[in-house]
Amino acid sequence: MEQRIYFDHAATTPLDTEVLQKMLPYFTATFGNPDSPHAIGRKATNAVDAARDLIAERIHAKPNEIYFTSGGTESGNWALRGGAYAAKARGKTHIAVSTIEHHAVKETALTLEKEGFQVTWIPVNEGGRVALSDVTAAINEKTGLVAVMTANNETGVIQPVKEIAQIAKEKNCLFFTDAVQAAPYMPINVKEWGVDMLSISAHKFYGPKGCGVLYIRGGVKTERLIVGGEQERGLRGGTVNVPSVVGLAAAYQKNADTMSASNAKIRALRDRFLKEIESLDGVKINGDLGNSLPSVLNLQFEGIHNADFLYKMDLGGVCVAAGSACASASIKPSHVLTAMGLTDEQARSSVRFSFGKSNTEEEIVKAADLTIKTVKELRKFQ
Repeated sequence: MEQRIYFDHAATTPLDTEVLQKMLPYFTATFGNPDSPHAIGRKATNAVDAARDLIAERIHAKPNEIYFTSGGTESGNWALRGGAYAAKARGKTHIAVSTIEHHAVKETALTLEKEGFQVTWIPVNEGGRVALSDVTAAINEKTGLVAVMTANNETGVIQPVKEIAQIAKEKNCLFFTDAVQAAPYMPINVKEWGVDMLSISAHKFYGPKGCGVLYIRGGVKTERLIVGGEQERGLRGGTVNVPSVVGLAAAYQKNADTMSASNAKIRALRDRFLKEIESLDGVKINGDLGNSLPSVLNLQFEGIHNADFLYKMDLGGVCVAAGSACASASIKPSHVLTAMGLTDEQARSSVRFSFGKSNTEEEIVKAADLTIKTVKELRKFQ
């Protein structure tokens, strides 16, 4: 079978084989429940504690500020719902959320709105970036929480989180940032950034699916999302997924150690792809490429429908996406792109290419050739 070309790393990444090897013993030999008091349980506890210490050190947090979750969606839900309900107890029933958030955050905000919270949606400019003046304007005396992602999953555009955190602090409200897409490509420093809550997910940096982190700054009050036992210091019920937690920490450490070289390679591949398709007319980059992650390239191809494009590229052995994998079954245009001012038609003609550390220049050339061929073929039927 011919090897497929995978340009959808923003959706998920393959599990690193070294990471898998570190996980395997915790499925079998060291299988204990980390909350059990006996020797086998203590071995599992030690593994979880080591992973917590490593993540804390890497993002400049304290170990007791790290909470393990089932992934970015749970972390985002917990941060918004937990933060909003804790703020409500203080008489604050308003939240401010950017218009380009991942569905995990956007849909949570919409649910909170139905439950009686007021939500102000912070706009972005045509480059996909939030303006600090709009953040300030969105906050009022009832605001308990502000949420703006670190980098967007569809365009890769990076947001000024440090400055937003400062505004939130001055206005006496919490600030949460979804760093799931940013974590593989940006060193995280929660102390320097000044964030109150931050989320990451292992499968974005070659770790296992179904495991994430929510950082909650010490002293921040938040309600539980999942009730049950007293795991995660009483804030997140459920048996800790020990193999995946071990894998998350191992993957994050390896990714951080190789980040600089990997980013340079991926950026070069992205730029090579753009160069290879420059002969194709009617192509526009969505988002500020000069202020974005090295891995994500969102392109608008005039005169096509992205569903047709994805189908033909897949038949040709190239995996790409129209946007967030969480919305892949939706016929609606991307809320991220329409928030940036694109029409529904322009959004439906847009495609996301997201590159990874295992991609090659040969793959870039092959995929670019197929892209040109596919776009020209589709335009004939418009």
